[in-house]
Amino acid sequence: MIHYTPLSEHDIYEDDPKSYEKQRIVSVNGKSMKVNDNDDGTVQLVQLLSTDPQDYLDQRYIPGNTFSVTDIEM
Repeated sequence: MIHYTPLSEHDIYEDDPKSYEKQRIVSVNGKSMKVNDNDDGTVQLVQLLSTDPQDYLDQRYIPGNTFSVTDIEM
């Protein structure tokens, strides 16, 4: 896949690969999202992964919000 952008590679991808070690894709309330695992047993939303524009208007799915591990659907 080719990604055309005026941004440099370093602006798009993080420099430190270790920053990705705590990230995973989960489902909360039927919505897929990329989250960071926190030390206190919660997860913090990094990126919502949805094709529905209405999902991005929902205040519950703003990057930075935290969810309990019990909210994650298996």
